Amino acid sequence: MDGLSLRPAGAADMPAVQAVYAHHVLHGFGTFEETPPPVEEMARRHAAVAGSGLPWLVAVQQGRVLGYAYAGPFRTRAAYRYTVEDSVYVAADALGRGVGRALLTSLIARCERLGLRQMAGVIGDSGNAASIALHRACGFEFKAVLPALGFKHGRWVDVVWMQRALDGGGSGPPDGPGIDLGI
Repeated sequence: MDGLSLRPAGAADMPAVQAVYAHHVLHGFGTFEETPPPVEEMARRHAAVAGSGLPWLVAVQQGRVLGYAYAGPFRTRAAYRYTVEDSVYVAADALGRGVGRALLTSLIARCERLGLRQMAGVIGDSGNAASIALHRACGFEFKAVLPALGFKHGRWVDVVWMQRALDGGGSGPPDGPGIDLGI
């Protein structure tokens, strides 16, 4: 995508990040939140991810945030310290233009440089063809569909689990300490 740049998100990006996310909360199934969190909550979430040393990226074109992606801890038990879960959200008017792929590709590379070994994609709605295709294109493998785990917008919503090995995955012991889970 011409003129698209990726960079670490900062506090000043949180109003735009919140606006992108709010659209998906209100109109989609990619997240199971039903009420858009305020900017202050998005700033708190960003600070927690950035404070743990994990990447949170924004895609910017002509000064406008078109999307964001971050890697968060998969779970808080110590044995999961080498595994992260990705989140990718793109502005409604930028969908299908390569923003999500650019973000997820960069997120994967940054997580590999951190010595992480697995990335989970937990996708809301088995009908979310765009997110499933994005993850597949970035090397994720389909693992399972968990039917009817959430109820949103008047219907039951599945969860699709996908997974991508990072930096050798489970082929050997990890090289570093993993992420700080704060436990």
